[in-house]
Amino acid sequence: MTAPSNSLPLARLLGLTADAVQGVLAGKSLNELLARLPNDARPGVQALTFHVLRWWGGAHEVRAALAPKTPPPNVDALLTTSLALLWPLPDPPYPDHTLVDQAVAAARQRMPAAAAFINAVLRRFIRERDTQVAAARLQPLGAFNHPLWWIERIKRDWPQHWHALLTAANEHPPMTLRINVRRGTAAAYQQRLAMQGRASSLIDTPELGGSALVLAQPCPVTQLPGFAEGDVSVQDAAAQRAAPLLLGAGLPAGARVLDACAAPGGKTAHLLERADLQLLALDSDPTRLMRVSDTLGRLQLRAELKVGDARHPSAWWDGRPFDAILLDAPCSASGIVRRHPDIRWLRRADDISALARIQTEMLDALWPLLRPGGRLLFATCSLFKAEGEQQIDAFLQRVGAGRAVLNPASPGHLLPLPDNLLEAAPGRGRSLQDGFFYALIDKPAD
Repeated sequence: MTAPSNSLPLARLLGLTADAVQGVLAGKSLNELLARLPNDARPGVQALTFHVLRWWGGAHEVRAALAPKTPPPNVDALLTTSLALLWPLPDPPYPDHTLVDQAVAAARQRMPAAAAFINAVLRRFIRERDTQVAAARLQPLGAFNHPLWWIERIKRDWPQHWHALLTAANEHPPMTLRINVRRGTAAAYQQRLAMQGRASSLIDTPELGGSALVLAQPCPVTQLPGFAEGDVSVQDAAAQRAAPLLLGAGLPAGARVLDACAAPGGKTAHLLERADLQLLALDSDPTRLMRVSDTLGRLQLRAELKVGDARHPSAWWDGRPFDAILLDAPCSASGIVRRHPDIRWLRRADDISALARIQTEMLDALWPLLRPGGRLLFATCSLFKAEGEQQIDAFLQRVGAGRAVLNPASPGHLLPLPDNLLEAAPGRGRSLQDGFFYALIDKPAD
């Protein structure tokens, strides 16, 4: 990790990062915590917090070994934050002496009585780093940096891939672009990037239709040529498969399509970029639905937006059947933890069954809204089979043989592994896609 460029003193950044880590471990959304920060602090704190949460399991095990009596939460948060930033990696964010000096400075500003304690623990860790890290990695939490219940579920669902999946979740994700095919081609946009000195690679796979590029180095979206004008969007390669799957060989012009959980609008926009549709974008959260409106406005696309719960169509449906439905259902987001490392520490084991029940209710409520001969695409950004394969198996059994048919084009679970479906970018040894599940279900014509 390269140290974030920021005008704030590192001691201040460390203190704010420790606050964010403490908040996440207490069950608060990292996005909400970051939104409360001053604008000049937010980028640096986000970068450091992401790093800490990727390695918090190991840092916690080391803290427990070096200080068996758990310190007060604010002291523990600053200490584990500092230990995670001292974790042995090829590209450490700061030199050891700088990190320790600034962590102690942060302690003196925030918790003076703990400054000497934090200084002693950090310096001991540096002296004994190899031994302490090796011992921490003997424990599942320290080895994989995920909660124990999460590790066990991944083991159970993916006995052949669990180790690789947990390891991959701590890697930095690629920045993948979706070219607006109404405004240009991937080849043309690649040339525009090259003129800026930005290298990119085409993800040349039929599932994405030749409109996806991956950047060699991430950059702020404001630096992408034509972003404000709607020429390009940022969207993971796995998420880009939704629109081509739902559209299939093509829906007739003016087909009625429902995007049942539309926010923040990436898949909504992708559908409209590729086809002329009467699209209803539905979401239960009016604030999040505004993000769909903003996305469509930037891309110069139009859809009907409506606030509503997909589980209760009587409150929003006009009675006219849909030709196609996209249900990108609420889920654990276990497939995108490399992008959002806070998710693993926010989720609880019983969340999975609760989310699966919501998915079941949505499927059962939306299926009658689909016309005979139509198709429904069920999607989750999850690795857990309870939110994918098992969910769809149960749905098909409930509907009954011959009344709902799993389309052969359904990819099922997409695993974020380097050898899975998409070619890895040269020399990176990582997957170009997040973890996803897709099931395309056809409703036979009467």
